[in-house]
Amino acid sequence: MNKALALILFLYLFQSVVAQEKVFPGADEETPSRAQYFSWINNTNEGTTEEQTLINLDFFKWLNQEYGMVLDIYAFDAGAIDGKRFYGSIHSERFKKQFPNGFDPLYKKAKSINTRLGVWGGPDGFGDTKSEKQARINQMVSLCKDYEFALFKFDAVCGPLRPEKEDAFIEMMTKCRQYSPDLILLNHRLGLKKSKPYATTFLWGGQETYIDVFTTNNTTAPHHRAGALDRGLVPGLKRLTEDHGTCISSCIDYWDDDLIMQAFNRSMILAPEIYGNPWLLNDNEFAKLARIYNIHRKYGKILVNGKVLNEEKYGKSAVSRGNDKTRLITLSNLTWEPITYTIKLDEEIGLNTNKDIELRQFHPTEKIMGHYSKGSEVKVRVEPFRSCLLLASSQPYTEPGIVGTDYQIVRNVPNKPVLIKILGMPGSRSKIQLTNAGKYKTATINGKPAQALIKGKSVNINFEGEKLKKEAHRKLADLKETNTPEDAQALYEATCFAADNNALEVRSLKRSGVTNIPQVQKARDAFFNQPVFVERGIWDKNLFDDDMKTGFWPSRKYNIDQKVKGGCFRLDLGRITDLDQIIIRVPNDFSLQPHLRDEGNYAEVSSDLRNWKTITYYAGEEMLINIDEPIRYLRLWSQPGRIVEIEAKKDGKLLDRSKWTASNLFAHAKKMETQKTWKASFKLDEIPEGSYLSIAINGKHGIEGAYAAAKIDGEYKGCPDRAVSFPSNTWEFVNSRQDSNYTYYLPLDKSMLGKDIEVYVMGFDKENLDIKPEVWISANPTPYKEQILELTK
Repeated sequence: MNKALALILFLYLFQSVVAQEKVFPGADEETPSRAQYFSWINNTNEGTTEEQTLINLDFFKWLNQEYGMVLDIYAFDAGAIDGKRFYGSIHSERFKKQFPNGFDPLYKKAKSINTRLGVWGGPDGFGDTKSEKQARINQMVSLCKDYEFALFKFDAVCGPLRPEKEDAFIEMMTKCRQYSPDLILLNHRLGLKKSKPYATTFLWGGQETYIDVFTTNNTTAPHHRAGALDRGLVPGLKRLTEDHGTCISSCIDYWDDDLIMQAFNRSMILAPEIYGNPWLLNDNEFAKLARIYNIHRKYGKILVNGKVLNEEKYGKSAVSRGNDKTRLITLSNLTWEPITYTIKLDEEIGLNTNKDIELRQFHPTEKIMGHYSKGSEVKVRVEPFRSCLLLASSQPYTEPGIVGTDYQIVRNVPNKPVLIKILGMPGSRSKIQLTNAGKYKTATINGKPAQALIKGKSVNINFEGEKLKKEAHRKLADLKETNTPEDAQALYEATCFAADNNALEVRSLKRSGVTNIPQVQKARDAFFNQPVFVERGIWDKNLFDDDMKTGFWPSRKYNIDQKVKGGCFRLDLGRITDLDQIIIRVPNDFSLQPHLRDEGNYAEVSSDLRNWKTITYYAGEEMLINIDEPIRYLRLWSQPGRIVEIEAKKDGKLLDRSKWTASNLFAHAKKMETQKTWKASFKLDEIPEGSYLSIAINGKHGIEGAYAAAKIDGEYKGCPDRAVSFPSNTWEFVNSRQDSNYTYYLPLDKSMLGKDIEVYVMGFDKENLDIKPEVWISANPTPYKEQILELTK
């Protein structure tokens, strides 16, 4: 072989090697985002099932058919194939028990709504022999070949990738992408080396977003998601990373502000990305969820280009995304007062056009703010602890809109009437016009003809209710140090009895109320009725269901005791009740511990939280507490480990238990000695719909070191909610514990108008009493009155 031929052969081989080493990891920085849901927190490490997944997919199919929402990826999280510290097989008995028909029916259902599947797993599983390695490779390749999988989420929780198996990993990923070239590989703390180029993303900051479990507030705030809104930005706005999405499962209020920042501010390769239990939203919120997904899909191709805006002018983490003609701008406000930003419509936000620019708001409400020449400056108000999404564009906008007031597009899909909520504050009047009116044949407002709108004319609208004299969100008072009142323990008990220790998802269910949507109800039932949820004993209703196989007990996940200072079992009968006997049942002596059979124990009962009577009862599988006066409240000095049923009798007849509640983690009042007390007094002359007090305890107070409560015309009112959340018998992992900046929330209603309201904060940690409590009033949702505009083509 001559030298020239040898050189040519060398160059060919060299180029071939280089070409082989060049890897396309399923996406790049310019790849539009893919909308995703993944099932973590809907199931935990035990994994999901075919039945539950089909029900969940029916929910997303309903969102698709009703609102046009498209989900690109539905990802199974832990336990479908692999699990914590093990590698599984689609041929195993475990898998067949969960998925008796394999992935076929799930693939078919997902494909019917243009959704592809994904799966959680580990990076290894190649065994120690050639046959084991090949079996793992064949299994993962088959997911792409036979089922068009779009995502692998590989997590170190399953186990690391052994260095000697990196070649096998590379072979697997290479073959998988022959069938799914756009396969995304999420790198969750894997420590890949040689195989790192085959991963699409890394987990940003290692942070998961389960509210008040993994993500919490660092400041006082009027809701639980201030910490989520304050996550900031990846350096360089790098999109090939993952922020773990927005968790919709716990502490749901203001989920939409959180998702706006995830989808449009960071806008990574997976966006919008949610996980958990979105079916726990209330029926009025599903349209907004779909709307966020739909807006993101509409502008997905240009959202890949981002620009961080000047922080001094636009606030922390403000971002503009788009091209020369169209920009989507995200702003936020992480303070207690409204902030007005001035938006300059030119190159400062990334626009480079000489045409007039229309400025619209998409969130928190939709609003047409006007048409402006290039370089104009427009003031935009962002409400406290909220995000804001704006559209600035010189391009024609094709969807309908309302000029003259805020609105929200509920539905705009083919072959169905367009539905728009027209929004206005109580007692206000607006003169509105419809944009793109020529596209429609009929218009009705609240069912009454409004044909003038489709002719391009203005229509006057009146919003019912009394006009508000004050801002719905405002500061009411600073709390001042005062002498500790004699009834401090009663105030503490008021909040303990108003709150609960149920799983965070149970609190979300209570928050959202009854649903009238069959697909939502089925998804909720599938979640709450799954055996592992019931068997963990994390819902107090299990004590009142006539089932000795269910119960409610303090959980010890990861060997972490969640009880505060030993805990205290509390029972609230819902009203003062005349009864003879309360019966507490446990299934066996083990469940009775730390009590011993036939030893004496103490219960306390009260009708008013101030005066308590102590009663002796005897431990056993059936514990009888005899009572000779009407009561409402009961607490146990020491509680059995596993209570499964509680009943009460009067004259031998069982009493109704439908209003009963219980808790088991809060400390006994005798263990919470008040060191210092703060107080504020005021009256409210108006209470907008949805109002609540935020009792903000600024400063370090210690873990469970400060509690808030109120008296309204002398009646005790406890706070049923708090950020960071009250201790709970958590569904997954454990509650976050914070030693500073608690905010307690107290709902308000019209019955409290004009009454004397006294708000108290009690400090229990003598080492941490340098705090500054204050009280604010807010309303959620914003107390708009709404009218429904329906348009047909």
